[in-house]
Amino acid sequence: MAENQPTEPDYTLNNPDTLTKYKTAAQISHKVLEAVAALCLEGEKIVEICQKGDKLLDEEIAKVYKGKKITKGISHPTTISPSSYVTPYTPLVSDAAEAETTLKAGEIIKIQLGAQIDGFGTIVCDMLVISKKDAPKEPVTGREADLIVATHYANELLLRLMTPPGLLAQGSDEEKQKAAKQKAPTQAHISALLEKVAKAYDCNVVENTTSWLFDRNEIEGEKKIILAPGNGVRGDGVPEVGEVWGVEVGLSLGSGKVKTLDHRATLHRRTTTTYILKRPSSRQTLSEIVKKFGTFPFSLRQLDDEKAAKVGVVECVRGGVLRQYEPAGDADNAPVSRLLTTIAITKNGITKLAAANAPDLSQFKTDKKIEDEEILKILEQPLARSTGNKKNKNKKKKATGGEE
Repeated sequence: MAENQPTEPDYTLNNPDTLTKYKTAAQISHKVLEAVAALCLEGEKIVEICQKGDKLLDEEIAKVYKGKKITKGISHPTTISPSSYVTPYTPLVSDAAEAETTLKAGEIIKIQLGAQIDGFGTIVCDMLVISKKDAPKEPVTGREADLIVATHYANELLLRLMTPPGLLAQGSDEEKQKAAKQKAPTQAHISALLEKVAKAYDCNVVENTTSWLFDRNEIEGEKKIILAPGNGVRGDGVPEVGEVWGVEVGLSLGSGKVKTLDHRATLHRRTTTTYILKRPSSRQTLSEIVKKFGTFPFSLRQLDDEKAAKVGVVECVRGGVLRQYEPAGDADNAPVSRLLTTIAITKNGITKLAAANAPDLSQFKTDKKIEDEEILKILEQPLARSTGNKKNKNKKKKATGGEE
């Protein structure tokens, strides 16, 4: 009988357990991000920092939901992208030349990683400027400062543009209804506003920078927002209450155009395609991938035998069972930035689940600023409803120049 059939688990944000799992994964992502950032010093090898980052992720993930029959693991391996690299980068120990890649003073690097609990993944990306070894940390100046400040404001703007219309409206019921009837900004309008922020700091948005809807076991859902889309590329969908998104912003000191780098693709992800693999080595590699990573991205260096994995993935990629992420960089070899924030959209607004810490803007010296009134007005808007904390209210009034 129908009433005896087991009910489908509720994996939406309506289930408090779902949000708890996202938040637990986010706490791990934050903790490891801070630890990895502390390891990023001039002269250090990128591959060694990535290995340490993944080890820390595994250790922190092992501490939560002990004894529970749920999957948990890394939702994105530790990657460290040098200055002009657009995509996440994680070299292999067995590729001798790339394994020697070290961090250079003055370059802007991007650190990306993430954890997942029960298929609810959070990913975070932050950027930092590598300081000179054994030298005191000094304020960032010049074009690098322009880039980082521009990226901070572009990110804050994009997050506010993702808030569903009318969700945080104040005033009478009539005013709230009127606000709710407003249409969400089109992706073309979102892209145009982000370009204005970039131009204020003499930067460009990196083409095809994509934010994705996240779902259980899925970090590239049906909806996506594409900034500065290339020819024949378009986003699809509007953010709604009850959704989790990975929101990405990337700017460039060059044209923003992207080129494929002459490096091995070391990041892969399993697809939903089924294909009968002919080689035993391919089947063995895929079996390990399914067991360890499910449908989340992974690096070949995370597999038991890196050299065997390099051979085993070839047929998997050819048969469409695995997708490989092609390494890409700025077409002009100019410095690029990237921030990635995992957010939850609830009835109270936007919650940053996994996000880079807000930069201390006093440490970035730029003579440029945003003057566009529409953008300044949006940036003043809150991301979520006030919790009613008086101290926070006073802080906000001070920040926006309101009366005490």
